[in-house]
Amino acid sequence: MKFSTLELDAEILLDLYMNMLKPRLIEEKMLVLLRQGKISKWFSGIGQEAIAVGVTMALDNHEYILPMHRNLGVFTTRKVPLYRLFAQWQGKASGFTKGRDRSFHFGTQQYKIVGMISHLGPQLGVADGIALAAKLKDKNEVTAVFTGEGGTSEGDFHEALNVASVWQLPVLFCIENNGYGLSTPTSEQYNCENLADRSLGYGMESHRIDGNNIIEVFTKVKALAESIRKTPRPILLEFKTFRMRGHEESSGTKYVPDALLEEWKGKDPISNFESFLEAEGILNASQKADIISNITSEINQHLEVAFNENEIDINATNELSDVFKKHDYKQVTSNSNTEEIRFIDAVSEGLRQSMERHEDLVIMGQDVAEYGGVFKITEGFVEQFGKERVRNTPICESAIVETAMGLSIAGMKSVVEMQFADFVSSGFNPIVNYLAKSHYRWGQHADVVIRMPCGGGVGAGPFHSQTNEAWFTKTPGLKVVYPAFPYDAKGLLHTAINDPNPVLFFEHKGLYRSIKQEVPADYYTLPFGKANLIKTGNEITIISYGAGVHWVLDTINKYPELSADVIDLRTLQPLDTETIYNSIRKTGKVIILQEDSLFGGLASDISAGIMENCFEYLDAPVKRVASLETPIPFAKALEDQYLPKDRFEKALNALLSY
Repeated sequence: MKFSTLELDAEILLDLYMNMLKPRLIEEKMLVLLRQGKISKWFSGIGQEAIAVGVTMALDNHEYILPMHRNLGVFTTRKVPLYRLFAQWQGKASGFTKGRDRSFHFGTQQYKIVGMISHLGPQLGVADGIALAAKLKDKNEVTAVFTGEGGTSEGDFHEALNVASVWQLPVLFCIENNGYGLSTPTSEQYNCENLADRSLGYGMESHRIDGNNIIEVFTKVKALAESIRKTPRPILLEFKTFRMRGHEESSGTKYVPDALLEEWKGKDPISNFESFLEAEGILNASQKADIISNITSEINQHLEVAFNENEIDINATNELSDVFKKHDYKQVTSNSNTEEIRFIDAVSEGLRQSMERHEDLVIMGQDVAEYGGVFKITEGFVEQFGKERVRNTPICESAIVETAMGLSIAGMKSVVEMQFADFVSSGFNPIVNYLAKSHYRWGQHADVVIRMPCGGGVGAGPFHSQTNEAWFTKTPGLKVVYPAFPYDAKGLLHTAINDPNPVLFFEHKGLYRSIKQEVPADYYTLPFGKANLIKTGNEITIISYGAGVHWVLDTINKYPELSADVIDLRTLQPLDTETIYNSIRKTGKVIILQEDSLFGGLASDISAGIMENCFEYLDAPVKRVASLETPIPFAKALEDQYLPKDRFEKALNALLSY
């Protein structure tokens, strides 16, 4: 291996050496602890230290890095205290995830590191969001994000690079091409000579770098980072390296030819650089011994601290309280005149007034800028707020959700419009695995609202008509809002945007232009977790949300003598069980109407909760009414049959007669 100092002084060269040696010595110790059963798993980066160390030293300490599970050198170069890393790997409370996750699945704002999740790809889009925030704030900062050659096969890789290129975001996409994805060789991972060549498809600059040559890594990345700060743009870097140990230790390396291992052993980044420094007279045997002794002493001291730490205090209350970032709801009451507006106008007003209130709020989605969105909700927003804050996106739901997460990490808010709620399936993974779990895992909130135009009754067929709220009410860490009236839509949208936690905000398309209501003209908020008792009575409790509330009202208007509590849930997570249970204890009968198909829907969980908490008050079985167990058909007659509106009246009368 050939090294060129490129006028680097001895101090920097020694720093490069020590920063590589430290993670190597830590790893060697961890492998011993793994065999002793003192840690549960280890993903080795032995042989790849030059990449993590070189990239980290090339960036400023206030610039974000998003590493993978072989990038221990990122954490040690950023001077993360070793005892906290050791506690993390042992599942101790002083670890970064309080024992809730392992390995490098964590981040730390203090050191500007954002860890990975096992799905690999989402962190690429998160880097886009962090870089977008830096660009919007004119910070002249670079964001570096790592992935492996296997991760480049994921759709998130394509989406993230495309978004970064279209928006010219200051991101260094770092591919560690280390030969194998677990046991699958690169020849079965992709069919091109160099992954860096893929940059041509994105109109993006790229470079291939010897990932085992610390000087080449450091000097090239440093020069590129300085260039990006002056001229923001994404760059794709392919680091050629090799994984000397198994994907994780239990995997082994039997699938790797011995000759190949020997070849790369000769390219070891530390031993080669060490020999170079010795030949240059920069490092001698005494210095080397002192460096090893000092690092070993630090490792042992910090291990003792971690080993002596008490085991985690098991407390369910603490666990539950950390699912969401604490948010003190602030009631804002309107003193303005009201005006009769449509549901769609209420949503638009809610967005506009929130944009005026929060200068760090960004709206993103397909066609939301000049076109105003397919429902024209953001029409005129570009003229008022500019294209930096009202951003058309490529068709890439996953990357845009991830970008929103990155904006939140960088201290900004965002609203993402799914053109139709059905399309959220293309962004499902980052919602349920990244946004929902981040605060519980390492205390990082996701200040993201995802708007979900949804629902049937408009002849839009199977791919534009779903009401898929149950996909998300099941996932701890997400809040789910589903208003039925313009007044609620505006006030709850304001609250959703104020809330630092991820919110799925469902808007029924069938209500957009069919429902009107008197709504305050200025800004106001409504609390989450508080249902609306629309009507009161003693015979029966009727529970619904969204369009179902209007089907209920249409039905009971036919029966003026009926005495019923009608509950509009408004928010599904959190759910107002107090209002539900108090009503049932009064009426003794309950029917739940949902537009979603029956099995696995919200009505099932509400019903179970009623049976567990109000069984002795019931005078009849809990009744659920829902759509048919089919996809949503297009033809009106078929859709009318699918939807539960007509079946609700029959079920209501049967329950009243029970």
